[in-house]
Amino acid sequence: MANVAVVGSQWGDEGKGKIVDWLSERADVVVRFQGGHNAGHTLVVGGETYKLSLLPSGVVRGGKLSIVGNGVVVDPWALLDEIERLRAQGLAVTSENLRIAENVPLILPLHGELDRLRERAREGSNAGTGKIGTTGRGIGPAYEDKVARRGLRLCDLADTALLERKLHELLLHHNALRRGLGEPEVDGRELSERLAAVAPKLLPYAEPVWLRLAELRRAGRRILFEGAQGAMLDIDHGTYPYVTSSNTLAAQAALGSGMAPEAVGYVLGITKAYTTRVGSGPFPTEQDDDVGRRLGERGREFGTVTGRPRRCGWFDAVLVRQAVKVGGIDGLALTKLDVLDGMDTLKICTAYTLEGQTLHHLPAGMGAQARVQPVYEEMDGWSESTEGARSFADLPAAAVKYVKRLEELVEAPVALLSTSPARDDTILVTDPFAD
Repeated sequence: MANVAVVGSQWGDEGKGKIVDWLSERADVVVRFQGGHNAGHTLVVGGETYKLSLLPSGVVRGGKLSIVGNGVVVDPWALLDEIERLRAQGLAVTSENLRIAENVPLILPLHGELDRLRERAREGSNAGTGKIGTTGRGIGPAYEDKVARRGLRLCDLADTALLERKLHELLLHHNALRRGLGEPEVDGRELSERLAAVAPKLLPYAEPVWLRLAELRRAGRRILFEGAQGAMLDIDHGTYPYVTSSNTLAAQAALGSGMAPEAVGYVLGITKAYTTRVGSGPFPTEQDDDVGRRLGERGREFGTVTGRPRRCGWFDAVLVRQAVKVGGIDGLALTKLDVLDGMDTLKICTAYTLEGQTLHHLPAGMGAQARVQPVYEEMDGWSESTEGARSFADLPAAAVKYVKRLEELVEAPVALLSTSPARDDTILVTDPFAD
Protein backbone atom coordinates (compact mmCIF):
# COMPACT_ATOMS: atom_id res chain seq x y z
CA MET A 1 0.00 0.00 0.00
CA ALA A 2 1.13 3.58 -0.68
CA ASN A 3 1.87 5.85 2.27
CA VAL A 4 1.36 9.62 2.15
CA ALA A 5 3.22 12.54 3.73
CA VAL A 6 1.29 15.79 4.13
CA VAL A 7 3.44 18.93 4.37
CA GLY A 8 2.92 22.66 4.03
CA SER A 9 4.38 24.39 0.96
CA GLN A 10 4.27 27.98 2.22
CA TRP A 11 4.67 29.51 5.70
CA GLY A 12 2.25 27.15 7.41
CA ASP A 13 -1.48 27.71 8.05
CA GLU A 14 -2.28 26.26 4.61
CA GLY A 15 -5.16 24.10 5.86
CA LYS A 16 -3.30 20.87 6.59
CA GLY A 17 -5.71 19.84 9.36
CA LYS A 18 -8.71 19.45 7.08
CA ILE A 19 -6.73 17.61 4.38
CA VAL A 20 -5.13 15.24 6.88
CA ASP A 21 -8.55 14.52 8.35
CA TRP A 22 -9.98 13.93 4.86
CA LEU A 23 -7.16 11.49 4.08
CA SER A 24 -7.17 9.86 7.50
CA GLU A 25 -10.48 8.16 6.78
CA ARG A 26 -8.56 5.93 4.35
CA ALA A 27 -5.42 5.59 6.47
CA ASP A 28 -4.81 3.12 9.28
CA VAL A 29 -2.16 5.16 11.10
CA VAL A 30 -1.51 8.92 11.40
CA VAL A 31 1.98 10.03 12.48
CA ARG A 32 3.23 13.44 13.65
CA PHE A 33 6.96 13.66 12.88
CA GLN A 34 8.21 17.15 13.81
CA GLY A 35 7.34 20.34 15.66
CA GLY A 36 5.47 20.61 18.90
CA HIS A 37 2.38 22.27 20.30
CA ASN A 38 3.13 25.38 18.26
CA ALA A 39 1.22 23.73 15.39
CA GLY A 40 -2.44 24.53 14.92
CA HIS A 41 -4.76 22.26 12.95
CA THR A 42 -8.50 22.97 12.85
CA LEU A 43 -10.82 20.13 11.83
CA VAL A 44 -14.56 20.39 11.21
CA VAL A 45 -16.22 16.97 11.41
CA GLY A 46 -19.97 16.47 11.53
CA GLY A 47 -20.48 20.08 12.54
CA GLU A 48 -18.04 19.75 15.46
CA THR A 49 -14.83 21.82 15.43
CA TYR A 50 -11.65 20.32 16.88
CA LYS A 51 -8.48 22.33 17.42
CA LEU A 52 -5.31 20.25 17.61
CA SER A 53 -1.81 21.42 18.46
CA LEU A 54 0.23 18.32 19.26
CA LEU A 55 -1.93 15.27 18.68
CA PRO A 56 -2.16 13.73 15.20
CA SER A 57 -5.41 14.45 13.37
CA GLY A 58 -6.24 10.74 13.42
CA VAL A 59 -7.51 11.08 17.00
CA VAL A 60 -10.82 12.45 15.71
CA ARG A 61 -11.42 9.27 13.71
CA GLY A 62 -12.47 6.06 15.41
CA GLY A 63 -10.39 2.97 14.71
CA LYS A 64 -7.23 4.87 13.78
CA LEU A 65 -3.87 4.63 15.52
CA SER A 66 -2.21 7.99 16.20
CA ILE A 67 1.52 8.19 16.75
CA VAL A 68 3.74 11.02 18.00
CA GLY A 69 7.16 10.32 16.52
CA ASN A 70 10.61 10.98 17.92
CA GLY A 71 11.03 14.12 15.79
CA VAL A 72 8.39 15.92 17.85
CA VAL A 73 9.11 17.80 21.08
CA VAL A 74 6.46 17.20 23.75
CA ASP A 75 5.30 19.46 26.56
CA PRO A 76 3.88 16.90 29.04
CA TRP A 77 1.38 19.29 30.58
CA ALA A 78 0.19 20.72 27.25
CA LEU A 79 -0.23 17.18 25.92
CA LEU A 80 -2.35 16.07 28.87
CA ASP A 81 -4.45 19.25 28.65
CA GLU A 82 -5.11 18.61 24.96
CA ILE A 83 -6.10 15.00 25.65
CA GLU A 84 -8.55 16.11 28.34
CA ARG A 85 -10.01 18.82 26.10
CA LEU A 86 -10.69 16.31 23.34
CA ARG A 87 -12.17 13.84 25.79
CA ALA A 88 -14.54 16.59 26.92
CA GLN A 89 -15.67 16.83 23.28
CA GLY A 90 -16.51 13.14 23.33
CA LEU A 91 -13.39 11.65 21.75
CA ALA A 92 -11.84 8.50 23.16
CA VAL A 93 -8.12 9.25 23.48
CA THR A 94 -6.40 6.35 25.25
CA SER A 95 -3.11 4.47 25.27
CA GLU A 96 -4.77 2.05 22.85
CA ASN A 97 -5.17 4.57 20.02
CA LEU A 98 -2.35 7.00 20.91
CA ARG A 99 1.30 6.00 21.11
CA ILE A 100 4.28 8.26 21.75
CA ALA A 101 7.90 7.53 20.88
CA GLU A 102 9.79 6.76 24.07
CA ASN A 103 12.68 8.92 22.85
CA VAL A 104 10.73 12.15 22.25
CA PRO A 105 12.44 15.17 23.86
CA LEU A 106 10.45 16.92 26.57
CA ILE A 107 9.59 20.61 26.71
CA LEU A 108 9.89 21.87 30.28
CA PRO A 109 8.54 25.11 31.77
CA LEU A 110 12.05 26.57 31.67
CA HIS A 111 12.07 26.21 27.87
CA GLY A 112 8.98 28.37 27.43
CA GLU A 113 10.34 30.95 29.84
CA LEU A 114 13.63 31.13 27.95
CA ASP A 115 11.78 31.41 24.64
CA ARG A 116 9.82 34.43 25.86
CA LEU A 117 12.85 36.06 27.52
CA ARG A 118 14.81 35.86 24.29
CA GLU A 119 11.98 37.36 22.26
CA ARG A 120 11.79 40.31 24.62
CA ALA A 121 15.56 40.75 24.36
CA ARG A 122 15.41 40.61 20.55
CA GLU A 123 12.70 43.24 20.46
CA GLY A 124 15.05 45.81 21.94
CA SER A 125 18.15 44.55 20.13
CA ASN A 126 20.20 46.61 17.69
CA ALA A 127 21.36 43.49 15.87
CA GLY A 128 18.89 44.13 13.06
CA THR A 129 16.97 40.87 13.18
CA GLY A 130 14.25 41.83 15.64
CA LYS A 131 11.73 39.34 16.98
CA ILE A 132 11.65 35.93 15.32
CA GLY A 133 7.92 35.56 15.88
CA THR A 134 8.13 32.42 18.02
CA THR A 135 4.98 31.26 19.78
CA GLY A 136 6.92 31.35 23.07
CA ARG A 137 6.09 27.72 23.87
CA GLY A 138 9.64 26.50 24.30
CA ILE A 139 9.93 24.59 21.03
CA GLY A 140 13.27 26.09 19.97
CA PRO A 141 15.04 25.81 23.34
CA ALA A 142 13.88 22.17 23.64
CA TYR A 143 15.37 21.34 20.24
CA GLU A 144 18.57 23.14 21.27
CA ASP A 145 18.89 20.92 24.33
CA LYS A 146 18.23 17.84 22.20
CA VAL A 147 21.05 18.70 19.79
CA ALA A 148 23.36 19.64 22.69
CA ARG A 149 22.69 16.18 24.22
CA ARG A 150 21.48 17.49 27.52
CA GLY A 151 17.71 17.25 26.95
CA LEU A 152 15.30 15.09 28.90
CA ARG A 153 13.32 12.45 27.00
CA LEU A 154 10.10 10.64 27.79
CA CYS A 155 11.94 7.39 28.60
CA ASP A 156 13.96 9.22 31.28
CA LEU A 157 10.83 9.58 33.39
CA ALA A 158 10.96 5.83 34.06
CA ASP A 159 14.43 6.00 35.65
CA THR A 160 14.33 8.25 38.72
CA ALA A 161 18.05 8.11 39.54
CA LEU A 162 19.11 8.87 35.99
CA LEU A 163 16.50 11.60 35.70
CA GLU A 164 17.97 13.42 38.69
CA ARG A 165 21.46 13.35 37.19
CA LYS A 166 20.26 14.53 33.81
CA LEU A 167 18.16 17.27 35.37
CA HIS A 168 21.19 18.50 37.32
CA GLU A 169 23.23 18.71 34.09
CA LEU A 170 20.41 20.51 32.31
CA LEU A 171 20.06 23.11 35.06
CA LEU A 172 23.79 23.84 35.09
CA HIS A 173 23.29 25.20 31.59
CA HIS A 174 19.92 26.90 32.01
CA ASN A 175 20.62 28.54 35.35
CA ALA A 176 23.78 30.08 33.91
CA LEU A 177 21.68 31.51 31.07
CA ARG A 178 19.08 32.81 33.47
CA ARG A 179 21.68 34.51 35.63
CA GLY A 180 23.00 36.23 32.52
CA LEU A 181 19.49 37.45 31.73
CA GLY A 182 18.97 38.69 35.27
CA GLU A 183 16.36 36.03 36.05
CA PRO A 184 16.09 33.78 39.13
CA GLU A 185 17.39 30.23 38.84
CA VAL A 186 15.08 27.27 38.31
CA ASP A 187 14.13 25.39 41.47
CA GLY A 188 15.39 21.91 40.64
CA ARG A 189 13.50 20.20 43.44
CA GLU A 190 10.17 21.69 42.39
CA LEU A 191 10.73 20.71 38.76
CA SER A 192 11.74 17.19 39.78
CA GLU A 193 8.51 16.84 41.80
CA ARG A 194 6.42 18.05 38.87
CA LEU A 195 8.05 15.51 36.56
CA ALA A 196 7.53 12.72 39.09
CA ALA A 197 3.84 13.62 39.26
CA VAL A 198 3.35 13.63 35.50
CA ALA A 199 5.39 10.47 34.77
CA PRO A 200 2.68 7.88 35.53
CA LYS A 201 0.23 9.78 33.33
CA LEU A 202 2.57 9.86 30.32
CA LEU A 203 4.53 6.61 30.44
CA PRO A 204 1.55 4.38 29.51
CA TYR A 205 1.62 6.00 26.06
CA ALA A 206 5.37 5.38 25.51
CA GLU A 207 6.88 2.71 23.29
CA PRO A 208 9.54 2.25 20.56
CA VAL A 209 7.22 3.47 17.82
CA TRP A 210 9.80 2.78 15.12
CA LEU A 211 9.26 -0.91 15.83
CA ARG A 212 5.48 -0.59 15.79
CA LEU A 213 5.63 1.30 12.48
CA ALA A 214 7.92 -1.32 10.91
CA GLU A 215 5.42 -4.02 11.85
CA LEU A 216 2.48 -2.00 10.52
CA ARG A 217 4.25 -1.35 7.25
CA ARG A 218 5.11 -5.02 6.85
CA ALA A 219 1.43 -5.84 7.42
CA GLY A 220 0.43 -3.49 4.58
CA ARG A 221 -1.18 -0.81 6.71
CA ARG A 222 -1.62 2.64 5.20
CA ILE A 223 0.42 5.29 7.02
CA LEU A 224 -0.28 9.02 6.84
CA PHE A 225 2.56 11.32 7.95
CA GLU A 226 1.31 14.65 9.23
CA GLY A 227 3.66 17.63 9.07
CA ALA A 228 3.39 20.93 10.88
CA GLN A 229 4.29 24.46 9.79
CA GLY A 230 5.48 24.82 6.16
CA ALA A 231 8.46 24.56 3.81
CA MET A 232 9.39 28.23 4.13
CA LEU A 233 9.69 27.75 7.91
CA ASP A 234 12.15 24.86 7.55
CA ILE A 235 15.27 25.40 9.66
CA ASP A 236 17.52 24.75 6.62
CA HIS A 237 15.47 25.79 3.59
CA GLY A 238 13.17 28.44 5.02
CA THR A 239 13.48 32.21 5.43
CA TYR A 240 16.19 31.92 8.10
CA PRO A 241 16.30 33.14 10.87
CA TYR A 242 12.52 33.68 10.75
CA VAL A 243 11.85 29.95 10.80
CA THR A 244 10.82 27.18 13.14
CA SER A 245 13.37 24.97 14.92
CA SER A 246 12.80 21.74 13.02
CA ASN A 247 12.91 20.41 9.48
CA THR A 248 9.42 20.68 8.02
CA LEU A 249 10.02 18.92 4.68
CA ALA A 250 8.83 15.39 3.87
CA ALA A 251 12.34 13.98 4.29
CA GLN A 252 11.88 14.56 8.02
CA ALA A 253 8.91 12.16 8.05
CA ALA A 254 11.33 9.24 7.90
CA LEU A 255 13.81 10.59 10.45
CA GLY A 256 11.12 11.86 12.80
CA SER A 257 9.31 8.53 12.95
CA GLY A 258 12.13 5.99 12.69
CA MET A 259 11.25 4.67 9.24
CA ALA A 260 13.26 4.19 6.05
CA PRO A 261 13.10 7.01 3.46
CA GLU A 262 11.25 4.85 0.94
CA ALA A 263 8.44 4.36 3.46
CA VAL A 264 7.28 7.97 3.05
CA GLY A 265 5.63 7.43 -0.34
CA TYR A 266 3.54 10.16 -1.98
CA VAL A 267 4.27 13.73 -0.84
CA LEU A 268 1.24 16.04 -0.82
CA GLY A 269 2.00 19.74 -0.46
CA ILE A 270 -0.82 21.74 1.10
CA THR A 271 -0.98 25.09 -0.68
CA LYS A 272 -3.26 28.06 -0.04
CA ALA A 273 -4.71 29.81 -3.13
CA TYR A 274 -3.08 33.01 -1.87
CA THR A 275 -0.24 33.54 0.63
CA THR A 276 -0.20 34.21 4.38
CA ARG A 277 2.39 34.48 7.08
CA VAL A 278 2.30 34.88 10.88
CA GLY A 279 4.96 36.89 12.67
CA SER A 280 8.13 38.53 11.40
CA GLY A 281 10.19 37.83 8.31
CA PRO A 282 10.24 38.55 4.57
CA PHE A 283 7.00 38.37 2.60
CA PRO A 284 7.51 39.59 -1.00
CA THR A 285 3.82 39.50 -2.03
CA GLU A 286 2.34 40.94 1.18
CA GLN A 287 -0.55 43.36 0.62
CA ASP A 288 -0.81 45.81 3.50
CA ASP A 289 -3.91 47.39 1.99
CA ASP A 290 -7.56 46.69 1.21
CA VAL A 291 -6.63 43.52 -0.71
CA GLY A 292 -4.73 42.11 2.27
CA ARG A 293 -7.50 43.03 4.66
CA ARG A 294 -10.14 41.45 2.42
CA LEU A 295 -8.17 38.20 2.17
CA GLY A 296 -7.71 38.16 5.94
CA GLU A 297 -11.38 38.79 6.69
CA ARG A 298 -12.80 36.36 4.13
CA GLY A 299 -10.22 33.70 4.98
CA ARG A 300 -10.59 34.21 8.75
CA GLU A 301 -6.84 34.46 8.94
CA PHE A 302 -6.03 34.19 12.62
CA GLY A 303 -3.54 31.70 14.09
CA THR A 304 -5.16 28.58 15.58
CA VAL A 305 -2.61 28.47 18.41
CA THR A 306 -1.74 32.13 18.97
CA GLY A 307 -4.82 33.97 17.69
CA ARG A 308 -2.47 36.42 15.95
CA PRO A 309 -3.74 37.92 12.67
CA ARG A 310 -1.93 36.56 9.63
CA ARG A 311 -0.28 38.79 7.07
CA CYS A 312 -1.91 38.25 3.66
CA GLY A 313 -0.86 38.65 0.04
CA TRP A 314 -1.01 37.35 -3.49
CA PHE A 315 0.00 33.82 -4.46
CA ASP A 316 3.80 33.48 -4.67
CA ALA A 317 4.55 30.86 -7.31
CA VAL A 318 8.31 31.33 -6.85
CA LEU A 319 8.16 30.18 -3.22
CA VAL A 320 5.84 27.24 -3.89
CA ARG A 321 7.94 26.07 -6.85
CA GLN A 322 10.98 26.18 -4.57
CA ALA A 323 9.10 24.15 -1.95
CA VAL A 324 8.12 21.60 -4.61
CA LYS A 325 11.73 21.11 -5.63
CA VAL A 326 13.43 20.95 -2.22
CA GLY A 327 10.56 19.07 -0.62
CA GLY A 328 9.98 16.41 -3.27
CA ILE A 329 6.29 17.35 -3.52
CA ASP A 330 4.41 15.08 -5.92
CA GLY A 331 1.11 16.95 -5.94
CA LEU A 332 -0.66 19.90 -4.35
CA ALA A 333 -3.78 20.18 -2.24
CA LEU A 334 -5.02 23.68 -3.09
CA THR A 335 -7.07 25.22 -0.27
CA LYS A 336 -9.25 28.30 0.28
CA LEU A 337 -9.99 28.91 -3.38
CA ASP A 338 -13.38 30.26 -2.28
CA VAL A 339 -11.69 33.17 -0.47
CA LEU A 340 -10.89 34.64 -3.91
CA ASP A 341 -14.56 34.68 -4.98
CA GLY A 342 -15.73 38.11 -6.11
CA MET A 343 -12.32 39.61 -6.82
CA ASP A 344 -12.18 41.29 -10.24
CA THR A 345 -8.46 40.80 -10.77
CA LEU A 346 -5.99 38.33 -9.28
CA LYS A 347 -2.21 38.58 -9.23
CA ILE A 348 0.40 35.80 -9.17
CA CYS A 349 4.07 36.39 -8.41
CA THR A 350 6.08 34.67 -11.17
CA ALA A 351 9.58 36.01 -10.42
CA TYR A 352 11.51 38.56 -8.35
CA THR A 353 13.78 41.43 -9.19
CA LEU A 354 16.78 42.32 -7.05
CA GLU A 355 19.04 45.24 -7.93
CA GLY A 356 18.19 45.00 -11.60
CA GLN A 357 18.41 41.21 -11.86
CA THR A 358 15.54 38.80 -12.36
CA LEU A 359 15.43 35.86 -9.93
CA HIS A 360 13.36 32.70 -10.14
CA HIS A 361 14.12 31.62 -6.57
CA LEU A 362 14.25 33.24 -3.15
CA PRO A 363 17.87 33.99 -2.21
CA ALA A 364 19.19 32.63 1.08
CA GLY A 365 20.52 35.89 2.51
CA MET A 366 18.29 37.70 4.98
CA GLY A 367 19.06 41.11 3.47
CA ALA A 368 18.39 39.96 -0.08
CA GLN A 369 15.13 38.30 0.96
CA ALA A 370 13.94 41.59 2.42
CA ARG A 371 14.79 43.54 -0.77
CA VAL A 372 13.38 41.34 -3.53
CA GLN A 373 10.45 42.81 -5.43
CA PRO A 374 7.71 40.62 -6.93
CA VAL A 375 7.01 40.42 -10.65
CA TYR A 376 3.28 39.90 -11.13
CA GLU A 377 1.10 38.30 -13.75
CA GLU A 378 -2.56 39.37 -13.70
CA MET A 379 -5.56 37.15 -14.33
CA ASP A 380 -9.29 37.76 -14.44
CA GLY A 381 -11.15 36.86 -11.27
CA TRP A 382 -14.69 35.46 -11.03
CA SER A 383 -17.95 36.67 -9.53
CA GLU A 384 -19.54 33.25 -8.98
CA SER A 385 -19.20 31.32 -5.71
CA THR A 386 -16.84 28.36 -5.52
CA GLU A 387 -17.67 27.58 -1.89
CA GLY A 388 -18.69 23.97 -1.42
CA ALA A 389 -17.87 22.89 -4.98
CA ARG A 390 -17.18 19.16 -5.23
CA SER A 391 -16.19 18.82 -8.90
CA PHE A 392 -14.40 20.92 -11.49
CA ALA A 393 -17.72 21.19 -13.35
CA ASP A 394 -19.03 23.22 -10.40
CA LEU A 395 -16.25 25.82 -10.73
CA PRO A 396 -16.35 29.00 -12.84
CA ALA A 397 -14.18 28.86 -15.96
CA ALA A 398 -11.96 31.66 -14.62
CA ALA A 399 -11.35 29.69 -11.41
CA VAL A 400 -10.34 26.60 -13.38
CA LYS A 401 -8.01 28.74 -15.47
CA TYR A 402 -6.43 30.15 -12.30
CA VAL A 403 -5.83 26.65 -10.90
CA LYS A 404 -4.30 25.44 -14.17
CA ARG A 405 -1.98 28.44 -14.30
CA LEU A 406 -0.76 27.76 -10.77
CA GLU A 407 0.04 24.18 -11.77
CA GLU A 408 2.15 25.42 -14.67
CA LEU A 409 4.05 27.97 -12.60
CA VAL A 410 4.87 25.74 -9.61
CA GLU A 411 5.59 22.69 -11.79
CA ALA A 412 3.33 20.33 -9.85
CA PRO A 413 -0.23 19.11 -10.43
CA VAL A 414 -3.17 19.82 -8.15
CA ALA A 415 -4.23 16.50 -6.64
CA LEU A 416 -6.91 17.86 -4.30
CA LEU A 417 -8.90 21.09 -4.27
CA SER A 418 -10.58 22.34 -1.09
CA THR A 419 -13.49 24.77 -1.38
CA SER A 420 -14.53 25.23 2.26
CA PRO A 421 -13.44 24.15 5.78
CA ALA A 422 -15.95 21.26 5.69
CA ARG A 423 -14.14 17.97 5.04
CA ASP A 424 -16.47 16.81 2.24
CA ASP A 425 -16.13 20.02 0.21
CA THR A 426 -13.10 18.59 -1.57
CA ILE A 427 -12.44 17.84 -5.23
CA LEU A 428 -10.29 14.74 -5.76
CA VAL A 429 -8.15 14.81 -8.89
CA THR A 430 -5.46 12.27 -8.01
CA ASP A 431 -5.67 9.75 -5.17
CA PRO A 432 -2.49 10.11 -3.08
CA PHE A 433 -3.08 6.67 -1.58
CA ALA A 434 -3.22 4.94 -4.97
CA ASP A 435 -0.68 2.11 -5.34
